[in-house]
Amino acid sequence: MKETATILANLSARTLVVLDEIGRGTSTYDGIAIAWAVAEYLHEVQPAPGSRVKTLFATHFHELTALADAMARVRNYSVSVREWKDDVLFLRRVVPGPASRSYGIAVARLAGVPDEVVARARELLRNLETGEGPEVRPARGGGEPSPQLDLFCRSAEDVIEELAGLDLDSMTPLDALTRLHELRERARRR
Repeated sequence: MKETATILANLSARTLVVLDEIGRGTSTYDGIAIAWAVAEYLHEVQPAPGSRVKTLFATHFHELTALADAMARVRNYSVSVREWKDDVLFLRRVVPGPASRSYGIAVARLAGVPDEVVARARELLRNLETGEGPEVRPARGGGEPSPQLDLFCRSAEDVIEELAGLDLDSMTPLDALTRLHELRERARRR
């Protein structure tokens, strides 16, 4: 974050900004919010009259691809991938458009993460994508898992309450669109 702050404080008409994974190491929503706000700032800032900052912004937050729909100078690019059965081959070619999906688990397997961990990650991902949340397994030594609050499932009443609490009159159209996109993505994961 200090590097990001330094970059944003020292922009000029000749600046080329290269950012990689802004917001990593935070909670998912914090990370998305930070990355989104930095991208918006870089899009809008004019270090000198009539000048704009050129930026390369790498992120794993797929939600940020929506910025290309709302901001005239934003373009999405991704690395071309070929899938065959359970294998993924990164073709080392940058192509227009966002990635069609995440390849984090495939990358973990390619990096040598044990098969047992990769298989469990796939199972957890399926549960998260269907809104079930992860199932805590008993410890290997037996016994019951410790009770844990479910952080991944929110009731419909919570979402309705959140919608009702939005102050649409004070939100920008982009903020409203962003919020609606987040709620839709949450609903799809159920």
